[in-house]
Amino acid sequence: MIVYQAPKAQFLIDAANGIEDIIQWQVKHKLRRETGVSEYNSWKNSLGNAMFHVMNTDRFADELTVAIEYSIPRTNNRIDFIVLGENERGQTHMAIIELKQWTKVLTTLKDAIVQTRLRGHLVETNHPSYQAWSYAALLLDFNQTIRDETIALHPCAYVHNMVNNELIASDFYGEHINKAPVFCKGDKENLQNFLSAHIKRPDSGNTLLRVDRSHVRPSKELADMLDTMLKGHPEFVLIDNQKLVYENALSLIGKMDDSSKHVMIIKGGPGTGKSVVAIHLLSTILRSGYNTRYVTKNRAPRTVFEVKLTGTMSRTRITNLFQGSGGFVEAQRNQYDALIIDEAHRLNEKSGIMQNRGQNQIMELIYSAQVSVFFVDEDQRVTWQDIGEVAEIEKWAKKAGATVHYAELETQFRCNGSNGYLAWLDNTLQIRPTANPTLEGIDYDFQVLDSPRQLRDLILEKNRKANKARLLAGYCWKWVSKKDKTMDDIIFPKHNFSMQWNLAEDGGAYAIAPNSVEQVGCIHTIQGLDLHYAGVIIGPDFVVRDGKVVTRPEERARTDKSLHGFKKALKENETKARAKADAIIKNTYKTLLSRAMQGCYIYCTDQETAEHFKNSVAVKYSYDRK
Repeated sequence: MIVYQAPKAQFLIDAANGIEDIIQWQVKHKLRRETGVSEYNSWKNSLGNAMFHVMNTDRFADELTVAIEYSIPRTNNRIDFIVLGENERGQTHMAIIELKQWTKVLTTLKDAIVQTRLRGHLVETNHPSYQAWSYAALLLDFNQTIRDETIALHPCAYVHNMVNNELIASDFYGEHINKAPVFCKGDKENLQNFLSAHIKRPDSGNTLLRVDRSHVRPSKELADMLDTMLKGHPEFVLIDNQKLVYENALSLIGKMDDSSKHVMIIKGGPGTGKSVVAIHLLSTILRSGYNTRYVTKNRAPRTVFEVKLTGTMSRTRITNLFQGSGGFVEAQRNQYDALIIDEAHRLNEKSGIMQNRGQNQIMELIYSAQVSVFFVDEDQRVTWQDIGEVAEIEKWAKKAGATVHYAELETQFRCNGSNGYLAWLDNTLQIRPTANPTLEGIDYDFQVLDSPRQLRDLILEKNRKANKARLLAGYCWKWVSKKDKTMDDIIFPKHNFSMQWNLAEDGGAYAIAPNSVEQVGCIHTIQGLDLHYAGVIIGPDFVVRDGKVVTRPEERARTDKSLHGFKKALKENETKARAKADAIIKNTYKTLLSRAMQGCYIYCTDQETAEHFKNSVAVKYSYDRK
């Protein structure tokens, strides 16, 4: 949807006479939403000042098309500023300009990510060059008119308040800046040169209107790219009832029409291949010409799957296919043909950094797509805000008038394919009683070690083979190294052991980053992912007293937000609050202890807890294995 479109001459008039009020009115009546103070001021500064001076030159014809706040059809993305016209040969060219009011950024070691201050907080966000390029890639990959008419796209970024551009133009971001140059304060003439190099005269037809009304269809190139990537990875092959569940979910695509909605709930425990089926659905639906996305709340699965598929830690064109669950607050009804929601048990009610946006993520996802497929394991809800359970999905599906379908993934491929090990975990963690009180007869390498040094040494040894072993821990130690990289977080002086939590620079790639075995991961960086071997430190939030598991929410680190809301709930209903916290802590350890395919080793900070696990194993192990 085009919020504002005008010839350059009219834009200059509007920019000089309160264009922010015009845009505010258009947003209210076209997008049906109110404008915040910061957004209103950004229009005033970026449009009424910065872009007014860029466009106020005889180098650009008065009839050039200018568009502002262009909402890319059937996506959640908006382009700040567009200049559209033709070159000397009559080919249509479109400049995509990402506008930022930032005055300062800090670099990070994450691809295409910078730090800047937003709403008073120092936050990580996309580099504006990457952001502009990603919008161009999105148009090229999904807009049929752009492809059919071979419209040339030229993304760039204009950080018009930033005087010193050394950090934002750092060589580290060179790959993205080469695709979309970044201009800072004082670069007005350079930006004009960039625009005039491609756009020489006005558009001879109403091109932008055709772009806006275009069919949304994925390009064959994008679909083929993802399909080829999948075929090159044996770990993404569908096995056993994964194939049946995949076909049943795929059949819903043929039932799509504007008058009906379909919701599919696919249940599956750890290692049953939920993500494998999800990625295959994404690829096949895309190849069939439909607008689809893979969605998770957690960044880690999205990052790891993209890296595995592309073979690079850099962001690529398929990045646009992977989205967070909080990006659908303003989505339109049936904006997407299909949404594939992995790790749906981690969905929250509210979205945003402050958990203050939207109404309910499950509702928003169902509203946004004709077909929504939820992959759920209720035993992997590990934070106070997690609402992803079958009953909640059913409730919102019913309110949306959707037909609900069900499937279950049964065969377990993690933990050496042993359902018995998972049953033993349920019994030992006292989640529920099972027929597996010991590991007798279960072919899985489980060891209880007497020191964290032994645990670390064993994981380092196992990791040498395939970079698929990691140390993990319950979140019982503050993350002090996040601010002071000279400090360690998890320290056991008695054992001469100290390590840091996972590097912030690894982002969601902790499970595969080459050097991350030197740090300790947590539930937030490993959930939904597979290892060969896991070493788990069980902290003081989980202890055993006289044979009974006792969970201690107060032992969780203050830097962990998993139990944020527990203290308030405690005052309202202590019994209910403690039961919920108990389930979260037990689910956390079950999730950590079921990440690995071949073996899991643990160290307990509490001796009685260690004895509980040793007695439950009931198998003699040599803890000095080489």
